[in-house]
Amino acid sequence: MNTKTKFNIWYVFIALWGVILIHEVWARMTQIQEISYSQFQTYLAGGRIQEIRITQNYINGILKDPKENEPKQFITVRVAADFAEALATHKVKFSGQIESTFIRDLLSWVVPALVFVGIWIFAMRRFAEKQGLGGGFMSIGKSKAKIYLEKEVKVTFADVAGVDEAKTELQEVVEFLKTPEKFSRLGGRIPKGILLVGPPGTGKTLLAKAVAGESGVPFFSISGSEFVEMFVGVGAARVRDLFEQAKQKAPCIIFIDELDALGKARGVMTSGHDEREQTLNQLLVEMDGFDTRVGVILMAATNRPEILDPALLRAGRFDRQVLVDRPDKSGRLAILRVHAKGVQLAPSVDLEVIAAMTVGFAGADLANILNEAALLAVRGEKEAVDTSDLQEAVERVIAGLEKKNRVLNRQEKERVAYHEVGHALVALNVSGADPVQKISIIPRGVAALGYTLQLPTEDRFLMTKSELENRIAVLLGGRVAEELIFNEASTGARDDLVKVTDIAKSMVKAYGMSDKLGKVSFDRNHQPLFLQNGQGLAPADYSDDIAREIDLEVRRIVDSQYERTTAILKANTESLHKAAGVLLSKETISGVELSAIVTSTGNTHGAGDAVGMAVAASSS
Repeated sequence: MNTKTKFNIWYVFIALWGVILIHEVWARMTQIQEISYSQFQTYLAGGRIQEIRITQNYINGILKDPKENEPKQFITVRVAADFAEALATHKVKFSGQIESTFIRDLLSWVVPALVFVGIWIFAMRRFAEKQGLGGGFMSIGKSKAKIYLEKEVKVTFADVAGVDEAKTELQEVVEFLKTPEKFSRLGGRIPKGILLVGPPGTGKTLLAKAVAGESGVPFFSISGSEFVEMFVGVGAARVRDLFEQAKQKAPCIIFIDELDALGKARGVMTSGHDEREQTLNQLLVEMDGFDTRVGVILMAATNRPEILDPALLRAGRFDRQVLVDRPDKSGRLAILRVHAKGVQLAPSVDLEVIAAMTVGFAGADLANILNEAALLAVRGEKEAVDTSDLQEAVERVIAGLEKKNRVLNRQEKERVAYHEVGHALVALNVSGADPVQKISIIPRGVAALGYTLQLPTEDRFLMTKSELENRIAVLLGGRVAEELIFNEASTGARDDLVKVTDIAKSMVKAYGMSDKLGKVSFDRNHQPLFLQNGQGLAPADYSDDIAREIDLEVRRIVDSQYERTTAILKANTESLHKAAGVLLSKETISGVELSAIVTSTGNTHGAGDAVGMAVAASSS
């Protein structure tokens, strides 16, 4: 039994114990002590009796001023046939009645039963609260969707920036909800389901709310995981209830967030889950059953479209997919301007510079940068957020928080300095590498002892073979610099080597960039489209001989770039020593300062077009 089950069973035990306790207390409160008839005669002769009630077989009485060990009330067996004269002699009030214990017996059982029912209701309410059932245990089959009425949704398309293509596609939905006759005039119909797909943090949920806000209709919002409960059949009941409520408030929008929690493809899970499949089947049935002419639009969002059940994506269900991708430079600038409305920025701040620095950032990341910059400005007791705060916030998001209290010994600090300068010098001497923005030996994040920050100047969507090889060379620069100066490697290049291996494997297996293996892709595993880490990948579908050739090609690519990187750093040994010395003394230098150092030593360098954001870091 799990913890929740044990907790509820203890409620039952407590209720039973309470019933027994109340019954015992009730019996004690109404208890009448039994005495012998001779004792009754003694009390009577001594004038100790105040009042008695005589039944057919018993005598119930009350004593005058009972002593410590004497009962207040007593009962005895009736023996004498007639003792009225004796009672009158001793001035005892007496009466006769037919004995009835109905009321006493009724209360002795009804009161404990009511207490038991009360405790049970309390237990069920606590259980319902733990399960998130706001209406109590009997509402377990009701939909838990949050309903926002048309006046409650304040979000509009003006609050959504950086996803202009998605807004254009969704504008058609808004027009349908406002003027459905415009589309039905020529026999057209709006798609039943609209699926928003894209990386996390790009604004899928915000877009759905904006559609409701623009069209002025009620908005039903629920997460896919809220349909699935521990009881079989609950999810299907909630789906039915959700669509029934939506039909009553039509026109309206139903929005299911994280659809992959509910709509995973059937038959591919390692362990069956009948409840999830029943819920999915009910959703499919409801989508087939409702008519778009009533004005119910179903929207959903996911960042795992590749694992959804094909039945969900067929025509007539989620038959339109809208990509909500990471914004480009102009989109990032628009997002920054939206989020900057509530932040006090200094007049010198140029958000376009920050937009150029944040290639690959989603809307949530950009909002986080502005928030971090505001917190930094508050800590510095500034009147407004300036450019340095924003740049520090970008670095914090990319590389992590500075660990100034982490003290390295002299040898480690020197090794980290040469490692980071090695990255930067190779980046300066290969064409197409990202420009070096900053080099630091101040530890950041969880394990980074130093880092070299390279920021692109433009968005790139394709990379050539030579650009990938240049990236490998830059990543190997730190390891090669350590070996040249200290004649041995350290553990600091671990993260660099992982990235190098991944790039080389992708070149051979996915991009067909190996002359020996030909223009063939061996990467058949289905990686997540918008998430970085995939689990449960399928086994390789190529032979052991091909696997060996892939390993050899990966090693050949890495080894050739290692030799190239070694040659570059040997030719720039003087710049390596001088730049490492400056970095040791200042702890942080900019890319401009590094270029000046290289120029002063008589070495030449070049920096080409940017190909993407990269951070090379020494890790422990």
